[in-house]
Amino acid sequence: MNNHNQKKTSLWSKDFTLTSLSNLLLFFSFHMLTPTLPVFIMSMNGDELDAGLMLGVFVVAALFTRPFAGRALDRMGRRKILLTGLLAFIISLISLTWALSVGIVLLLRAVQGIGWGITTTAYGTIVSDLIEPSRRAEGIGYYGISNTIGLATAPLFGIWVMQQFGFAPLFLTATAMVMINVGLAWLINLPSLPADQGSTEKKKDDNLIERKALFPALLAMFMTIVHGGILSSLTLFGLEVGIVNVGWFFLVNAVFIVLARPVAGKIFDQKGHEYILIPGGISLGLGLLLLSYATNVMTLTGAAIFYGLGFGSIQPTLQAWTINRVSPHRRGAAIGTYFSAFDLGLGTGAVLLGLIAKWTSYAVIYRISIVFMVIYGLVYGLYLINEKKQAISKNNIQP
Repeated sequence: MNNHNQKKTSLWSKDFTLTSLSNLLLFFSFHMLTPTLPVFIMSMNGDELDAGLMLGVFVVAALFTRPFAGRALDRMGRRKILLTGLLAFIISLISLTWALSVGIVLLLRAVQGIGWGITTTAYGTIVSDLIEPSRRAEGIGYYGISNTIGLATAPLFGIWVMQQFGFAPLFLTATAMVMINVGLAWLINLPSLPADQGSTEKKKDDNLIERKALFPALLAMFMTIVHGGILSSLTLFGLEVGIVNVGWFFLVNAVFIVLARPVAGKIFDQKGHEYILIPGGISLGLGLLLLSYATNVMTLTGAAIFYGLGFGSIQPTLQAWTINRVSPHRRGAAIGTYFSAFDLGLGTGAVLLGLIAKWTSYAVIYRISIVFMVIYGLVYGLYLINEKKQAISKNNIQP
């Protein structure tokens, strides 16, 4: 896929900017609760298992919602489904202010997972509609920065609101942010459903899972298995090796993800996915290797640089590649399939590598994680070899 001869088009349209802002508000609202909801659970006499279940029910609800959300986006239109997801998210957030037991919190967290699965799939599909194909990966790279900003800044803000004002104002602030998105949803001029959305086409190709999205989704899953293991264990790793402030990893990692995204996107749009997915995988693997030997902030920072460059390059490339492989009327299903694999990897990584850590150490599980990146490289390498063989065979057949 080589688009460098195509005319350069404007990326930062009003609709693209509003969609990115909406996504930022959603991620900020969500990540305000990442460090604070476990404290809320403990304040209701919950325990560590309840805190773990809170994440589990959320991920499972989002995972199973995404394929249905993707198909609904393709069949019923983008705005209607987006508003449905935002409403579910708002109801679950504001209801936390009246939650009286851990069981109710877990139920609301499941509803929140459903809302999250719908809204993030909707925004991913909408932004794919809005970006010109010749700049798709670059656009997705810039759009994804809103995720990273939310992840990097919202937890600290959430902790500050909780400590200064309490839980009810925390939940109301998070709710207000998502309510702004309801207004923004009406301001975004969404493209109408593609012309090939006819009844015959729908009947012929109306599966929950988009088959053409499965290969990029598989590669994403190998990457997020690793990511889930790191997110769930880094603080404990710091205690194990004597690094007091592992927060530096998250900060530096976020900075280099932001730097990598648009650059990787441009390279993908101009040259193709192999120019990003191979060096990106190597960079991520090096980050893991350095992390496994980290005993001070300097090594930890080096690991974060390589890891951030790898993750920030691979993620938008795989997402853009997913969209490029499917017809416009199957974009919702493709994004749903891709993000389901993304979630599945995060959940699997957190559980699997957590179990292995019980028998070894966190340093060892980071080295074991490199195996998943090796598998990623082998699977992708075999794909490239097969593609070249098919191209040669096709050229030989032609007169």
